Amino acid sequence: MLNKKILVIYPEVTKTKMAIYQNEEITFLKTIRHKVDVLEGFKDVIDQLIFRVDAIMSELKDNELDLENINVIMARGGLIRPLKSGIYEVNEQMKKDLRIGILGRHATNLGGLIADEIARRLPDAKAYLGDPVVVDELSDMARVSGHPLIDRKSVFHCLNHKYVARKFAKSVNKPYESLNLIVAHIGGGGVSIGAHLKGRVVDVNQAFDGDGPFAVMRSGSLPVGELIELCYSGKYTKEHIRKMITDEGGLSAYLGTSSLTEIEMLLAANDEKAWFYVNAMAYQISKEIGAMSSVLEGQVDATLLTGNILNNKKFTDEITRRISHIAPISVYPVVNDLDSLAANGMLILSGKAELIEY
Repeated sequence: MLNKKILVIYPEVTKTKMAIYQNEEITFLKTIRHKVDVLEGFKDVIDQLIFRVDAIMSELKDNELDLENINVIMARGGLIRPLKSGIYEVNEQMKKDLRIGILGRHATNLGGLIADEIARRLPDAKAYLGDPVVVDELSDMARVSGHPLIDRKSVFHCLNHKYVARKFAKSVNKPYESLNLIVAHIGGGGVSIGAHLKGRVVDVNQAFDGDGPFAVMRSGSLPVGELIELCYSGKYTKEHIRKMITDEGGLSAYLGTSSLTEIEMLLAANDEKAWFYVNAMAYQISKEIGAMSSVLEGQVDATLLTGNILNNKKFTDEITRRISHIAPISVYPVVNDLDSLAANGMLILSGKAELIEY
């Protein structure tokens, strides 16, 4: 296993992150940024596949990296059919579902497709997904929406949730499956807050469509009546409304920027408007954490907060003072989904992974 390597692929809307790990250590890291005007030339996000694969292969070759010892390619999971938590080898059915986008179309669907195409170009590699965003462990009660035509679905930052939860469990020398945890992932796009009951995420807001607290780019749960009026006002198309909710809502809509760096600059300058809406976001996140404590019937071993925005102490303090009565709090301000994927890859190389067939 000493010479074997893991290639991690993490596609985002306008960039592709890649890294190589050997013996749990990162040996190469690169973020490939794609020009928006180039991406707009593709009719569909899936059409970007070969473009992104070629960009990754160019980086590997330009940096004279040893491709023969890459045995595992771990990719960010996409919007395929609901799955149980675990590691999946990419197969033909998965590729078909990634292309279709059963639960939606997004750059994350490219992950498994890119990994599979690169594996085909390497001498001894296989492609895998680990804890994709569609992991579904919801209780039957959590699926009830309030109308029989609509069920609540599980689409959230499962990879990071599970990674942080297991990391915490290891730190307290207890099995993850023995703990009741609330995990709040405060991402650059959306926020997902889940109730982890003895190793299962039995309730979580559907962060992909903007359900739950508003975030940097997502609007969160909006007043339904007013949203209906917007939809039928004649001013917006379906695509405009979806973009408003998932890409141009939240802090981006209130402050005119989705850049955490620019938001931090506003906060550092004590911009009153910026602080008001950032604190409002902390308020909504705290409310959702409180809701998840009731899901666990108040039996919460710890609340775990994760996200780069938590490097801002005042923001973190705004949340912790509201939820400190629920359970002890652990903060993980550095989010590294590449490490999370690599950890799954190490399980494969060590023979400890229980691979699940898709």
